[in-house]
Amino acid sequence: MFKNVIVRRPCRAMVDGITSAPELGTPDFELALRQHDAYIAALKECGVEVTVLDAADEYPDSCFVEDTCVLTRECAIMDNPGTTSRNGEAKLMEPTIRAFFPADRIEHIVVPGTLEGGDVMMVGDHFYVGRSARTNAEGIRQFIAILERYGLSGSEVPLEFVLHLKTGVNYIEDGNMLVSGEFIEKPDFAAYNKIVIPEDEAYAANCIWMNGTVIVPAGYPTVLARVQEAGYRTIVVDTSEYRKLDGGLSCLSLRFSSLV
Repeated sequence: MFKNVIVRRPCRAMVDGITSAPELGTPDFELALRQHDAYIAALKECGVEVTVLDAADEYPDSCFVEDTCVLTRECAIMDNPGTTSRNGEAKLMEPTIRAFFPADRIEHIVVPGTLEGGDVMMVGDHFYVGRSARTNAEGIRQFIAILERYGLSGSEVPLEFVLHLKTGVNYIEDGNMLVSGEFIEKPDFAAYNKIVIPEDEAYAANCIWMNGTVIVPAGYPTVLARVQEAGYRTIVVDTSEYRKLDGGLSCLSLRFSSLV
């Protein structure tokens, strides 16, 4: 169960954030703020304390806090994002993390390693790590070595087409995994019950499990129905403006239980 969530308000500079889909248009900042409000409300409905950080105008993509660190039941691992414009975001987040994790349980991915939290999927005490354009082999090596010091484990998953691992695969507990595209047949996930996402709703593979509830992006009726058929309570949240920046539901928060 999660007890805590950290989010950061989007800044006006988000309209200039990184995107691989310029055809979706420029984000509407005011609409993005309203969507962020609804996202926070949905998280609170799932019984967690939400820490809301102020916007960081110097980092256009800073609302995507998931890429700053990985928070486990034993330690916090501060990331080293693989995009130059985002390199300072992990350092900006660290003072907040220190309120939840003791200093001797805060670890760091260091150069030449790169790692972004969007490439990390937690399944119990095992962490799948996507090797992507943002997360390199050295970052994965460091990450797994840190996990193993704390009695946890990790494994690399090579990515072929997607930006981050959790762009296309997300664990929603109870042995169930949302999978799309290249992840449908990956042997790494053969042991799980796969809820297959149709290609035209691939964006909605990025749902998040929150204490028995699954938060689903708005506008993807097939995914919503399949999650409900699997027995989950659902909340729908619109993330249209974040999709324009390659962002989804998981990208917008850090979900964990404090060690302090």
